[in-house]
Amino acid sequence: MTDSNYTRVYTGNFAQVQSILSRLEEIGISAVVKDEGESARLAAFAAPAAMQQIFVHKDELDKAVPVVQEISSEF
Repeated sequence: MTDSNYTRVYTGNFAQVQSILSRLEEIGISAVVKDEGESARLAAFAAPAAMQQIFVHKDELDKAVPVVQEISSEF
């Protein structure tokens, strides 16, 4: 397994993820979204509706976590 410079900070549905991404972008954080359901669909595999995951660079983790916690408490 390879080391990554990114850390998962949230897993949720599309609407929740989009809300968090918008807020992270407002404070200058470019997050990465992993959507295995969409990847499976594009590869023509059947997959249940999957949750999306948000990853941020380790250097931005301290700024991102409070934002994610604040917004996710609203769900």
